[in-house]
Amino acid sequence: MKVLVIGANGQIGKHLVSFIQESDELEARVMIRKQEQASYFEDLGAEVSVVDLEGDIEEIAKAAEGVDAIVFTAGSGPHTGKDKTIMIDLDGAVKTIEACKIAGVKRYVMVSSFDTTRKAIQEAPESFAPYVAAKHYADEWLKATDLDYTIVHPGLLTNDEGTAQVSLSETGEPDEVPREDVARVIVASLENDSTISKEFQVVKGNTSIEEAIQSI
Repeated sequence: MKVLVIGANGQIGKHLVSFIQESDELEARVMIRKQEQASYFEDLGAEVSVVDLEGDIEEIAKAAEGVDAIVFTAGSGPHTGKDKTIMIDLDGAVKTIEACKIAGVKRYVMVSSFDTTRKAIQEAPESFAPYVAAKHYADEWLKATDLDYTIVHPGLLTNDEGTAQVSLSETGEPDEVPREDVARVIVASLENDSTISKEFQVVKGNTSIEEAIQSI
């Protein structure tokens, strides 16, 4: 399975591409914004497409030609304004979903926020609410399609070393989770069709990722 990783230059994205390239079943193509980011991924043996997520849907669709799945792990980051939140976390996500239809890609994995319910939007701090709202509507857009989707809702992301053990649930208590383990969960989701049409929260835990995925 060839996987297009959108947001590959992010922290989860870099772990994800590395794990994909180590897999016997998967191979990576990355979509990055700048040519100078390419050498890192070329050294891992991944294909590279230089495309701006804020550009045209047709360019994203071209990057997706010939792949079997798309993973959206892009994000505007904590130091940008509401404008970038809309353009990346909402519009960028929706454009990649629409690009799937043009390119004929059926499988889509979305890395979302921990809680994207309407209640979460209402209860979020003022500065965080636009991000939750953007993720909410991107998730809803995806679920309204006929794509074979999986939505991963990570807890508070850390750079701790991964343990390959997590807790997955439809609704759970907020907790931390290493980015490395989120990337492993994405790989396991791609490798297991049982995750199609599912969404779940991911936090640190004591269950192996393989076992946790099988229980979803």
